[in-house]
Amino acid sequence: MVSSAPAQAQVPAQQVQVDGIIAKVDNHVILRSDLEFGYLQYLTQSKQQPSEELKCQVFSSLLQDKLLLARAEIDSITVEDGMVASELDDRINYLASQVGGTERLEQYYNKSLRQLKDELRKTVREQLLMERMQREITSKVAVTPKEIKKYFNNIPKDSLPYFSTEVEIGQIVNIAEIGREQKQEARQKLEELRKRIVAGEDFATLAKQYSQDPGSAQDGGVLGFFKKKELVPEYEAAALRLEPGGISNVIESQFGFHLIQLIERRGQEFNTRHILIKPATATVDIAAASAELDSVRNLIMSDSLTFAQAAKEHSDDTNTKDNGGMLTSRATGTTYIPMDQVDPAIFFVIDTLEVGEISRPVAYTTPDGKDAVRILYLKSKTQPHLANLTDDYQKIANAALAERRSKAVNEWFKKNISTVYIEVDPEYQDCSGLQQLTQ
Repeated sequence: MVSSAPAQAQVPAQQVQVDGIIAKVDNHVILRSDLEFGYLQYLTQSKQQPSEELKCQVFSSLLQDKLLLARAEIDSITVEDGMVASELDDRINYLASQVGGTERLEQYYNKSLRQLKDELRKTVREQLLMERMQREITSKVAVTPKEIKKYFNNIPKDSLPYFSTEVEIGQIVNIAEIGREQKQEARQKLEELRKRIVAGEDFATLAKQYSQDPGSAQDGGVLGFFKKKELVPEYEAAALRLEPGGISNVIESQFGFHLIQLIERRGQEFNTRHILIKPATATVDIAAASAELDSVRNLIMSDSLTFAQAAKEHSDDTNTKDNGGMLTSRATGTTYIPMDQVDPAIFFVIDTLEVGEISRPVAYTTPDGKDAVRILYLKSKTQPHLANLTDDYQKIANAALAERRSKAVNEWFKKNISTVYIEVDPEYQDCSGLQQLTQ
């Protein structure tokens, strides 16, 4: 049901409103600051003029999100800890790539990676839960070619979108292998640190001095509490074999070499500190990675292998290898990327290619800081044009499907809104979006 919260004194227009709860949906709340932040974000992205109607729409959207979360709890729908951890890593890597690496990310927010992850974890879990609920609601929704054509024909001619130049780009990535000598040097450094700790030196002090994990070094190597399957398997296995205060042997993971101390166990969670040493990547390894990708490129160009097959069999990029090596737009989820949104490092390579061509191997640094080499494939490039069914069928199909799914979700809301307790501040009782949601 929707009920009014207790009346509150009117705040004079010239005063700044303090933060507080403006809506409750079962155990979930919406704060005034949530609405203001979402409203500003929407204005920035949509470039629309501020209005109370738009703010009401944002409020109604937040209310719908909380209803999804409440119903997920009622229906016992969950997301795995491993999925949350993976998405969290992806978010952090993306943010780091936007500002020039993890160290700059920490400087930008004035927080360690651990603190950033702790703050984002609840938000990420809730977003994944909402996505899973929406998939449950829309899993059987589909559109036919006839419906796609009808959807397009219903768009007024003067409202047809104008598409700028877009490209489809594929990549095959080869992360440089670490040489045996570099690995041995890293391991030996940690073995020496272990001897110093066993002899009485402070683990935390040495972590601050020597650890190459920017997210924890300044905190004495402390990672904080994690559940099982939230950390890489090698690290977790070594940590869980320890008693509190115990020191592990040197262990290797995808991030480098670790020395671990178990601080505390609390139920299914455990808290550790570590010292991370990353082996140096030798120039010869970059050369070897380039030579390997050159061979792959030659196989593709001689028609012995398609680009998609080569990506699946040879690429080290887990985000694209099972998608034919194709990059996707974060905004739309499709493989069509506007030229002005292409990563500059990629833009200057593909700008020299003709459609269908594959670049020579190009060295670059992955979002998580690894030295790598990649070849880039320019699959397609469109000219600026008005939307039409021939060139933009997939986009139009996606839009038609999105509209159908949106209707399905709205119907679901109307059917389920009475199954949870909802309380809305009187200030927002008259929002048009809220009225539509509850009618």
